[in-house]
Amino acid sequence: MKAKNCLGKILLVEDDPGDVEMIVEVLKKEAEIANEIVVARDGAEALDYLKCEGAYAERPFDCPIVVLLDIKLPKVNGIEVLREIKNSEKLKNAPIVMLTSSREPADLAECYRLGVNAYVVKPVKFEEFFAAVTTVGIFWAMLNEGPPRP
Repeated sequence: MKAKNCLGKILLVEDDPGDVEMIVEVLKKEAEIANEIVVARDGAEALDYLKCEGAYAERPFDCPIVVLLDIKLPKVNGIEVLREIKNSEKLKNAPIVMLTSSREPADLAECYRLGVNAYVVKPVKFEEFFAAVTTVGIFWAMLNEGPPRP
């Protein structure tokens, strides 16, 4: 499946450099996602990016077509990032996919209570991780019709 021509960005919020490298490579090379992938290495950086604050204060606002969000993040955890996104008038419609290693029932329940769009547990085996990321990328960047973009 070829990537559709879409200017929307994907925000990947992940602190593990190995996971970042693998996710970006799978999305670009295997899923053929043409969208720009912006990487935030912790929850505070993700919020700065989304709100155009701090190092991103000069960035023109554009809501990502999807946020791939880990739960276990430094500075601000993924659940807090999710809470802030869903409480923001400008960001609340952004699709959020928790892409995490957490299998904790409490994390799953809290994420859905806060309005997450999908919760994907990162498989341990490389082939399964590869397949999961490819499927998530194709669905959210190519198949899903997201909310209207300003």
